[in-house]
Amino acid sequence: MEFPFKAVAFDWAHTLVDLGEEDDRAPLEKVFAFLKIKQIPLPDFEDCLKKSRELFKSMIELSRTTHREARYEEVLQYLLFYFKVSWKGKISLQEILQVYYEEVYQERKVFPEVPAVLKQLSGVAMGIVSNTTNPVFMKDFELEGSGLKEYFDFTIYSSGLPFRKPHPSIFQLAISHFQVQPSQILFVGDSLSTDIFGAHEVGMKTAWLNRKKEQAELCPDYELGSLEDLLRIHWVHV
Repeated sequence: MEFPFKAVAFDWAHTLVDLGEEDDRAPLEKVFAFLKIKQIPLPDFEDCLKKSRELFKSMIELSRTTHREARYEEVLQYLLFYFKVSWKGKISLQEILQVYYEEVYQERKVFPEVPAVLKQLSGVAMGIVSNTTNPVFMKDFELEGSGLKEYFDFTIYSSGLPFRKPHPSIFQLAISHFQVQPSQILFVGDSLSTDIFGAHEVGMKTAWLNRKKEQAELCPDYELGSLEDLLRIHWVHV
């Protein structure tokens, strides 16, 4: 049977990619090592890590109510100024961010079934709509390294936009890219509160990827135990 939708929008983290053990210590250690090689005087590492966590936690908490994304690049830039690190004229902020996120991405793995599923959906328009605190240029780097770039017509990252999911504007941008009616688009994601709720509110159909077999607080159009269930979506309607 033909796939019943003209377009599919995918969440990224926990939907297509397993983030592994997320750790902010190792990436910041990499940054310190990089700056040390550049002979840039550094503050105490533990003080810097503590300040980073305090600031970023506040930004994350605020983002949950305002839907304005927390951007870690702003935290990192703040730390450089706060601790009076003399980096300007020696290296760029983009270089520092690349060192940080290359370490972050070491832990990330594409879920095993994902490439085969995306390949079988060839001919269906596909895009990524992701909440992320990472800079857009590093998300592009991550996508390139994942081996999945060829399957997607576009990528939309909240770190480069006014609002994050579930704000309607980010979903409306995806609709604009697909150029089809919202009801002809299926949104696939693991979060009921951001992916499923937000997509439903703009008229998209929704598929909740429930890998952990949790109880649903909302009622998605489809529930998937694995991304492979996407290929059988004509008979898993709930």
